Amino acid sequence: MLITGAARGIGAAVAARCAAEGARVALADLDRHQVQATALALRGEGRSAAAFPVDVADAAQVVGMVGAVRACFGRIDCLVNNAGVVEDAQLKNMQSDQWDRVIAVNLSGAYHCARSVIDTMLAQRAGSIVNIASVVGLYGNFGQSNYAAAKAGLIGMTRSWAKELGPKGIRANAICPGLVHSSTLTAMPEPMLEDILRRVPLGRLGTPGEVASLAAFLASDEASYMSGAVIEVAGGLTL
Repeated sequence: MLITGAARGIGAAVAARCAAEGARVALADLDRHQVQATALALRGEGRSAAAFPVDVADAAQVVGMVGAVRACFGRIDCLVNNAGVVEDAQLKNMQSDQWDRVIAVNLSGAYHCARSVIDTMLAQRAGSIVNIASVVGLYGNFGQSNYAAAKAGLIGMTRSWAKELGPKGIRANAICPGLVHSSTLTAMPEPMLEDILRRVPLGRLGTPGEVASLAAFLASDEASYMSGAVIEVAGGLTL
């Protein structure tokens, strides 16, 4: 199982949850030291885990990383596209490099990874792709036109892959988290965070583990008749 953006946050939670259920996990991330530390911690718990530093925006690096994962584990049964960055700005202030970086990592990075693993999955005639999108990709958000475009594109790719690959035994699904606990959110001023939480019927932030639970399910054979699904994990935020 290959998880991108796995050094911390949702990606690390997905790796921990799936490893606990017996998966052999390949953790890929741009942060070389942190992803190695995360994999080491999992191995310390008796899990099967290995770290693979990579910039998913670089197609050549992704090809090399996927080759290394195959050499290490022999097969790739699931890809979780979680790697992402945020470069927020209103349209009138957004710079080209902010647009390009978010699209390159959040959208093109997922494409590079899927394109690099698909031959392996086709040969196996089995596989699961889980894309971590966002409710922002469904409904937009102030100051996030680049992020919304990338996540909306990821949802579109998910549905296209489900149609293309389903006959080959490969499933593709997307998860759309809402406001999930992170250093970015918790660093907000208290009044701003309280205003955000008032919009969530459940009255709290989500946790990476709650997203990971769904990712583990979608990756597993228990979700064998699910493909093309786009599922919100948002505490009712979008109601």
